[in-house]
Amino acid sequence: MQESNKGLTPAVKPLFCLKTMHIITRFMRFFFYHFYHTFAWTYDFVAAVVSIGRWQEWIQTVIPFIEGTRILEIGHGPGHLQRILRTRGLPAVGLDESRQMAYLAKRNTNGSARLARGLAQSLPFPSETFDSVVSTFPAEYIFDPRTLSDVYRVLHNGGRFIVLPAAWIIGRAFLDRIAAWLFRVTGETPANIMDIINERTIHPLEQAGFKIETRQIKFASSMALILIAAK
Repeated sequence: MQESNKGLTPAVKPLFCLKTMHIITRFMRFFFYHFYHTFAWTYDFVAAVVSIGRWQEWIQTVIPFIEGTRILEIGHGPGHLQRILRTRGLPAVGLDESRQMAYLAKRNTNGSARLARGLAQSLPFPSETFDSVVSTFPAEYIFDPRTLSDVYRVLHNGGRFIVLPAAWIIGRAFLDRIAAWLFRVTGETPANIMDIINERTIHPLEQAGFKIETRQIKFASSMALILIAAK
């Protein structure tokens, strides 16, 4: 007697996977919306936990690639890069959609930050205003064609768009292994990160007119990926 096939048929599996991924994607969008808004006050704690205290070290990796003095940070969050840039004589304009994040950024910079509230897809600045535009650990909006088109517009000729899209743990200590496991659970292993970067970011940046360079910055137990897009 012929044994019957068990489980999902090949025709059903892709449909099941697509529905599952759609549900996960919707959940993650819901989660991050409230993370950046309703629960913005937890941002620093969560970032410190998932990075084992390396978050602020990672965000500083973009600084050596900044050129000029007219700088825009998209998605300034709680304002840590704003504060660091000011201490280095590089005061930047910060843009974020979240009112809660703007409050935290003002507090973390003692009220000195120059902030604007708005969307990256419609930047409220004149054309060719900035020498560098920077964004660290942004959400998916950063590679929306409308965002890339507007970033290109507000940059001077020869200006740079510098993005830190991802970082990951490579250490072997106990806490490092826990953090690495969390990255695997969320699908953000190094191999997956590079696949996602190549598929979702490099091509859109090139389509927007940028020339792309990638850098991997290695720390003792972690790696950070930098995208440098020149106009």
